[in-house]
Amino acid sequence: MDRLAVAVVGASGYTGAELLRLLVDHPRVTVAHVTAHRSAGQRLVELFPHLRGRPELEPLVCRAFDADEVAAAAKLAFLALPHGESVPAATALLERGLTVLDLSADFRLRDPDAYEAWYGPHPAKELLGRAVYGLPERHRRELAGARLVAVPGCYPTATILALAPLLDAGLIRADGIVVDAKSGVSGAGRSPTLATHFAEAGEGVRAYKVAEHRHTPEIEQELSLAARAEVTLTFTPHLLPMTRGILATCYALPADPSLPRAAYLDALRARYAGERFVAVVEQPPDTAHVRGGNRVHVGAWLDARAGRVIAMAAIDNLVKGAAGQALQAMNAALGFPEWTGLDAVGPFP
Repeated sequence: MDRLAVAVVGASGYTGAELLRLLVDHPRVTVAHVTAHRSAGQRLVELFPHLRGRPELEPLVCRAFDADEVAAAAKLAFLALPHGESVPAATALLERGLTVLDLSADFRLRDPDAYEAWYGPHPAKELLGRAVYGLPERHRRELAGARLVAVPGCYPTATILALAPLLDAGLIRADGIVVDAKSGVSGAGRSPTLATHFAEAGEGVRAYKVAEHRHTPEIEQELSLAARAEVTLTFTPHLLPMTRGILATCYALPADPSLPRAAYLDALRARYAGERFVAVVEQPPDTAHVRGGNRVHVGAWLDARAGRVIAMAAIDNLVKGAAGQALQAMNAALGFPEWTGLDAVGPFP
């Protein structure tokens, strides 16, 4: 069987490394081209020594991005670029007939006004309507045959998968939602900053971008679809002294305070029945139990005394929150079984 040639554009970061780790074991594709502006000319296995020993990766050399070179080598491209840099690359590659999966936020928001409010003017507004939000558990039908996929953010993935089924079922109210989420430092990217320096991050927990995190409108967009009403929420992210993982703890008001906890668990189980990558758990989810895999652990609790529903989700921010999600969306777009290349169990401990 012929393998599909794919390119990783922006391969030098943590997301690029994770894409390569997963793609090299995908039986239906082959990595044919990699770009990394600051590492142009460097062999891939020198940039990422953990990839040594894979003969298909040993010859690859990082290149500066050139749309014609990418199009000559590959039929599909993953863009692991910073926000704002994906639009010109995606536009050029789409014009050359490639399928594009973008892991930045450049195409996630459907409303150009919302994008402008959080990111600034969008340079290719016409593409926002073409992009499919790449969360297969919510947009599987739209992904089939998609040419431009906006791979969701890590915080939105955890939050949406925890709350959307409860909104679908009318079990929680669309108002008053509060999301408290915690992430490992790899979510901040590979470029060093003071906030992610070991001496700064290693012994503390801090909130950041309080009331202004750019994932907020993405979460609201998708939850509003589930609620069939406008959702405005409070979202506060925190940085934890660990490498990988996101735990989202979400607080919502019950639509019917008399319902027991079982009603919320049953709604999650019904919605995720048959979903390969989502497990409904009765104990609080732990990021250690999803590390390195594309799986999500979700659960729900009722605080009857306070009148709150608590929904939780744990993911690996680099896999289901980024690279694994991109592969799952690619599989859905191309008609491959969604678990292809993604079914390995993550390490523990």
